[in-house]
Amino acid sequence: MKFDMDVQKIYALAKERVSAGRKKLGRPLALSEKIFMAHAAHPEKQSFERGKSYLELYPDRVAMQDATAQMAMLQFMSSGRGKVAVPATIHCDHLIQARVGAEKDLKAALVTNKEVFDFLMSASMKYGIGFWKPGAGIIHQVILENYAFPGALMIGTDSHTPNAGGLGMMAIGVGGADAVDVMAGMAWEVKCPKLVGIKLAGKLSGWTAAKDVILKLCGMITTKGGTDKILEYFGPGTRSISATGKATITNMGAELGATTSIFPFDERMSAYLRATKRREVVELAEKHKDLFVADPEVENSPEKFYDEIIEIDLSTLEPYIVGPHTPDLARPISELAKDAKEKGYDDTLRVALIGSCTNSSYEDIGRAAHIARQARKNGLKVKSTFMITPGSDQIYHTIERDGQLKDLVDIGGTVLANACGPCIGQWKRDDIKSGQQNSIITSFNRNFARRNDGNAETMAFIGSPELVTAMALAGSLSFNPLKDALADPKGGRLHLTPPESPELPSNGFASGEEGFVPPSENGASVQVIIDPKSERLEKLEPFEPWDGKDFENLFLLVKVKGKCTTDHISPAGPWLRYRGHLNRISDNMFLGAVNAFTGKSGEAKDLIDGEIKPIPEVARHYKSEGKGWAAVGDLNYGEGSSREHAAMSPRFLGAKTIIARSFARIHETNLKKQGILPLIFKNPSDYEKIQGEDRLSIRGLRHLKPGSTLEMVIHHKDKTADKVELLHSLTDEQIGWFKAGSALNILKRT
Repeated sequence: MKFDMDVQKIYALAKERVSAGRKKLGRPLALSEKIFMAHAAHPEKQSFERGKSYLELYPDRVAMQDATAQMAMLQFMSSGRGKVAVPATIHCDHLIQARVGAEKDLKAALVTNKEVFDFLMSASMKYGIGFWKPGAGIIHQVILENYAFPGALMIGTDSHTPNAGGLGMMAIGVGGADAVDVMAGMAWEVKCPKLVGIKLAGKLSGWTAAKDVILKLCGMITTKGGTDKILEYFGPGTRSISATGKATITNMGAELGATTSIFPFDERMSAYLRATKRREVVELAEKHKDLFVADPEVENSPEKFYDEIIEIDLSTLEPYIVGPHTPDLARPISELAKDAKEKGYDDTLRVALIGSCTNSSYEDIGRAAHIARQARKNGLKVKSTFMITPGSDQIYHTIERDGQLKDLVDIGGTVLANACGPCIGQWKRDDIKSGQQNSIITSFNRNFARRNDGNAETMAFIGSPELVTAMALAGSLSFNPLKDALADPKGGRLHLTPPESPELPSNGFASGEEGFVPPSENGASVQVIIDPKSERLEKLEPFEPWDGKDFENLFLLVKVKGKCTTDHISPAGPWLRYRGHLNRISDNMFLGAVNAFTGKSGEAKDLIDGEIKPIPEVARHYKSEGKGWAAVGDLNYGEGSSREHAAMSPRFLGAKTIIARSFARIHETNLKKQGILPLIFKNPSDYEKIQGEDRLSIRGLRHLKPGSTLEMVIHHKDKTADKVELLHSLTDEQIGWFKAGSALNILKRT
């Protein structure tokens, strides 16, 4: 059985807790507050002070994808637990490389990654975890189709876990160590987020899609504007958007750095739950509907209950395109041609890609197929390479049965496996050379440099699937389908009409192979084997605890300049194969980060021998000499995906602290979990005082406590020094992780 939740029990507890929460706070509650109340470890003692207090919560389930699940399961195995304490699933979607097409790519992945897939399946069987085979679908789409429901709380080891917010679920991306804690039965800790109310008015129409809501917000809020905040949507416009459209919006809240995003329960969610065979869930949700929407007073007077309010009129919203290199470089499609010309973007679109976990619903593919049908009737084919990624096996079989897939293939499309593929760098491109500037457009979520194909010169733009399909027909970045015409083979001009599609299939969703494997009823008898000679998997050794001393004369490994995402700290692409082998994957550490002192990516000066080397080599040299080191980051350091390897590799290679102007939420937590101190310049301009051959001393560690400050002495090469103050956000529990060497070391003891 795939669905494994006791919804009635969850809702009964929520009803009791929410009522008590209103009395505790003495006011009406927003939707997010209700879900937090319902899942608090100690609701009677819990402080809900936004932006300050830390919440201790008991999530209802855990979800993991194959790239992050490897390290999560290796950590769980080290914890000594025999079975997970909450329902959990592993989804094999990241390790399938896109190259020629679905069938061949999947077969190649099964051979290449057999060792890892076998490990994950056997670990799932042993520890009571549901396992979704390669090809079954992308984690977030599969969760939406099978597990998500209103009012529940889920954490997932992928930053786009908030996708489930489209069904009214509080779904939050975390690192693997957080998942391990919850699977071991412990409470999960997160800073109480501020609430941003996003009021939607009007109704989407014409070319404008749900995607455009979040793309516009990306431009308004920026990639760091959502840090430690929840985006809670409300207003009449929410009810005009399909459940899968809502999921697109909440999925990309991750691009804003938000803790999560969520929509209130409505009839569109009910329709989707019924269509995906969860009638009993719908009946219970409808019975308790007041628990899964904000109290009426909140919607009537939002300024009294939200920390910030943003209003968007869907009726006047224009389609948007964002990029390149960042999702918050946003403009309406009407301004793209001018922008591209002024900034010198390559106007030729080499590749157009639709689908992914963000935009592969029946409605999304249907709207793209409507554009394709118009083109086919007029004898047109795409001028760009055109690739389609179905989100799940269920979606694939449904759009194959109903003809949308054929429409897209007939204009020149290639169908890829039901997996992440080009969205996360698993894309073998043969049409360009490394370093060659080119433009692509996708309906994905991320577009950082190197993100899709490993090439820093690829300019990736993001739009809705229907817009991407239309632009593929033109092969031009400056084509605006809302006003421009396409030349057909007969010399005519085709003005595309706005896309249309039902949000759900009239004949229901088709059944495919599914690929679900339930856990063994006798997990104790299952053996999880790791070859000691493997280059893909390696058992973890515990990190050493803090020695009780201040950090004196740490080597400065690198000072990162500008945007530094987890992709820059621990690149994916070919490195995905080593996600279960900490030693091997640490060879990619900081390879994408720009060193402020050299202006180049991935290299630094070794302060012992004076040579310029790849950063991992320098770190290994320091480690071999018993020398600790620090790295310095810029604003929003560690934004992007949840990959904890960006914290584990520095810890493994000897990092003691990372000092930055500011941190992204998930990465800051990951650093804490692994025993690295994430410290913040009290005065952000002190970042400029860091010079190329500095040594750094961090003092006051013996008196480390919540809210305390630390002193850093910057020892310069010329024998002068600067003293600066550093801040931190550690709680008492997190200070315990630091002292023990990692959160996992604490878990083992308990």
